[in-house]
Amino acid sequence: MKVLFLHGWNSKPGGMKPTYLVNHGHEVINPALSDDDFALAVAVGQFEFDKHKPDVVVGSSRGGAVALNINSGDTPLVLLCPAWKNWGKVTTLKKGSVVLHSRNDEVIPFVNSEELVSKSGLSADTLWVVGNDHRLADDESLAKMLKAIETR
Repeated sequence: MKVLFLHGWNSKPGGMKPTYLVNHGHEVINPALSDDDFALAVAVGQFEFDKHKPDVVVGSSRGGAVALNINSGDTPLVLLCPAWKNWGKVTTLKKGSVVLHSRNDEVIPFVNSEELVSKSGLSADTLWVVGNDHRLADDESLAKMLKAIETR
């Protein structure tokens, strides 16, 4: 499966999550996104989406806001603790997508993801509660991310 992975603020390509996906047999496009210019980050995300036509878009934290703000048509989104209230203008999630978030997130409040799902008119099973903190880097979170991608 081809995955466009949009990393979080102050993260870099090639981190633990995209590497985990590569190690599980997926082709991962993981561009560098500007930390300082959200519009540029969205433009890069859109360029990579248009160029590679991924099967799924994964956005982590600020990368989740980028994912929400690119035109990805019917391509599902898997959002990890999305920072949609901090960046961008999109306030709803499209059908067929999923959000993974920890109730213990110390960076992006869990209630933000509850609100995103609710405002979108999607069922509660769109939001998967997982992980011990914002990073979602524990084994269970990585496995759930993989499952979310492979079931889209």
